[in-house]
Amino acid sequence: MAHMTQPGMTNRRTALPRGFAPLLVVAMILAAINLRPAVTSLGALLDPVIEGLGMNGFIAGMLTGVPPLCFALLGPLAPRLAGKRGPELVVIGAIGAIMTGILLRSAAPMTWVFLLCTALALAGIAVGNILMPVLVKRWFPQKIGLVTGTYTTAVALGAASVAGAAVPLTGALGGNWRLGLGVWAIPAAVALVLWIVIYFGLRTQIAVRQQPVATLPGRAAALGPMRKNPTAWWVAIFFGTQSSAAYIFMGWAPKIFTDFGVDPGYAGALLAVILGVGVPLSFIMPALAARFTNQGPLVWVTGSAGILAVAGLLSFPAQGALLWAILLGVAGANFPLALTMIGLKAHTAAGVAKLSAFGQSVGYLIAFPGPFAVGALHEITGSWVAPICLLGALMVAQTIAGIMAGKPRYVEDGVRIRV
Repeated sequence: MAHMTQPGMTNRRTALPRGFAPLLVVAMILAAINLRPAVTSLGALLDPVIEGLGMNGFIAGMLTGVPPLCFALLGPLAPRLAGKRGPELVVIGAIGAIMTGILLRSAAPMTWVFLLCTALALAGIAVGNILMPVLVKRWFPQKIGLVTGTYTTAVALGAASVAGAAVPLTGALGGNWRLGLGVWAIPAAVALVLWIVIYFGLRTQIAVRQQPVATLPGRAAALGPMRKNPTAWWVAIFFGTQSSAAYIFMGWAPKIFTDFGVDPGYAGALLAVILGVGVPLSFIMPALAARFTNQGPLVWVTGSAGILAVAGLLSFPAQGALLWAILLGVAGANFPLALTMIGLKAHTAAGVAKLSAFGQSVGYLIAFPGPFAVGALHEITGSWVAPICLLGALMVAQTIAGIMAGKPRYVEDGVRIRV
């Protein structure tokens, strides 16, 4: 007879050993820190990379658009792999892919090799993106807001610190952009070691938890395809439009500010400001979202900040650069908000896994054309007006989608969209 645990009781075989809860949180923080450096270090060093590899504007636009495309195509593999091997082991492989891709990319002799190695690192990031909400629901189901806030803060901190440090660190390394990109494999190596320790320390609990994740009864078992679920689509559209805007400014913000007359070093610092504002917000936003049954009012705040920033970039781009960077950082809080919604809009870990895979994969597919379109529009028009207007349209779209996604409902409920 299968062993059953009464509601409210904890199965000792599935409980975390003493001291492992904080260690697992630290491991998730280290993993989260490595989910952006491969992208933001490239954004900060885009000009020397373009020059060093002889790229044109279209190829550079493709390079900045590769992250969301890789996330969209590779993200659906994460739940399948996790179902067979467990999310913990798959995360170890993901971090290893990030580390290897960053190292190989820094030595790539040609553009296509550079793109291929970047794709390897991004594959690891894609898997990590999908599985982090699953791990939160799996190990900390009663603390989704707190733990999600902790790891999304780490994502923002990793992105911001790398964006701010990439240019000066590259200068300290003799101005060699290859070293400036490759050095970010070190944090991945540290995270990899800790996750290996975690895996072997929790192997008994992981083995016991595998069956429930794959065969949860009730609502999770009856949950249909996400593509037919209206709540899942609103979450996906919200995630996609905010991701598109985020990858546009992560990939292009330093160059946009530089072309408007801002010093290159200061332009890199402005990207750090955009991402740095998100550090405290990444901790605060999930906690706030978890307190509300409807997250729409939070989306109103972040969306308004983004729209105001776009209007400022079109009017006084250099004079108000710091203010626009701060407002873009506030708008960037939609990222932790979207991730928190994934955890809140499903009743079970199985539901979260399906929603995370669908919402992030479809979302990143929606996000993919944005960075590429910015490069193409700039190449064609020779101006940043059209690309910035595109960013404004994305801000409006994500605000509408976020309000709809934030309504109090679950993917298991089968509620139809009411606009």
